[in-house]
Amino acid sequence: MEEPAQIKLGRLVWAGPLTLFISVAAVLLIVVLAVTILNPDAKFMPLTKETATFDTVFLGACAVFAFFCMGRYSLEPIREYRSLAWKVLLVSFIPDIALATMHWFGGGWPEAFALMTMHIAVWLFP
Repeated sequence: MEEPAQIKLGRLVWAGPLTLFISVAAVLLIVVLAVTILNPDAKFMPLTKETATFDTVFLGACAVFAFFCMGRYSLEPIREYRSLAWKVLLVSFIPDIALATMHWFGGGWPEAFALMTMHIAVWLFP
């Protein structure tokens, strides 16, 4: 039987901020591309650099903290974190779908797909 992978929590001191930096860079790249391609309405706040950066840093830090807690208290932290991250990714699409169908902030499906792309990009960098 294979022994579950363990994590070295001390590495989170540099890996956590590095993960946040890479996630913010990926999100900002997507924002720039989405704004260039879609030319969203000026009142569409979710595709502004400030909103995207704040959300990514805050929620990414929450994810790093969750990973830290799982690493400390779970028997199989990596497997359990990946399972949780997948579920959170799916739940994160709910507001995007609502935005597209209810036209929140003046957005539609193209803007929602851009936001979903940002969520997927952050999910890829655990």
